Amino acid sequence: MKILISADMEGATGVTWPADVLPGTPEWERCRPMFTSDVNAAVLGFLDGGADRVLINEAHWSMRNLLLEQLDERAEMITGRHKTLSMVEGVQRGDVDGVAFVGYHTGAGTEGVLAHTYLANSITGVWLNGVRASEGLLNAHVVAEYGVPVVLVTGDDLTCRDAAVYAPDAVTVAVKDHVSRYAAVCRTPARTAADIRAAAKQAAALAVRRDPARGGPYTVELEFDAEHLAMYATLVPGVERSGERRVAYTSDAMYEGIRTFKTVTTVVSSAVEEQYG
Repeated sequence: MKILISADMEGATGVTWPADVLPGTPEWERCRPMFTSDVNAAVLGFLDGGADRVLINEAHWSMRNLLLEQLDERAEMITGRHKTLSMVEGVQRGDVDGVAFVGYHTGAGTEGVLAHTYLANSITGVWLNGVRASEGLLNAHVVAEYGVPVVLVTGDDLTCRDAAVYAPDAVTVAVKDHVSRYAAVCRTPARTAADIRAAAKQAAALAVRRDPARGGPYTVELEFDAEHLAMYATLVPGVERSGERRVAYTSDAMYEGIRTFKTVTTVVSSAVEEQYG
């Protein structure tokens, strides 16, 4: 059994505001061990549950946040940016039996600690075939095309609720409870590590490959906080205006869909001005 852990940071233990996840800040340095603790707890739990291999894919910002030296020696990690499938890199290798979303969060324009979708701001909403989409929902559709189920999700309590939409069978762990976008009731690292390890051990039983999903076509719509960002997004072939601050595109498969999404967000981020957005 091989498990892929897609590790994001906004949903990690103790994380509640932007500086906690912004590389280079003192707060980020303080939160890195707690983030690593969450991921390592998942590694240990999956190994407890019978996994032979656990591959971690860093999925936050610079994708160089986890402390490799603090992980169990049996784990392996993809670290660094510019990967074919970004947050779920590794699933396309064809040998993954289950995926865990550790440290995930809710989507842009919704309630949740540090809620966003790819860009910290600028994007105010994303919809996939008319359904409000978080990063979890988008990535779940990608891994489903490889026949891999999402078996574990950790984050705040609203992230666990969101997971019920895209991975109803997955085991979930709330490491904190939402108060506002920048505040939460947090559990201690010792407690969350124990909870995640136990949940991952249970989730290992769900790591059974399935027939690849063929659910397309997929229409993705994005809403921005400024009109010029929608205009700029249409520089990407196939992306068209669907409203004053909205664009949409359609892909036959989520492999293309998520790659186009990444391209759109990369292009749009280059058009954001410091003061006016």
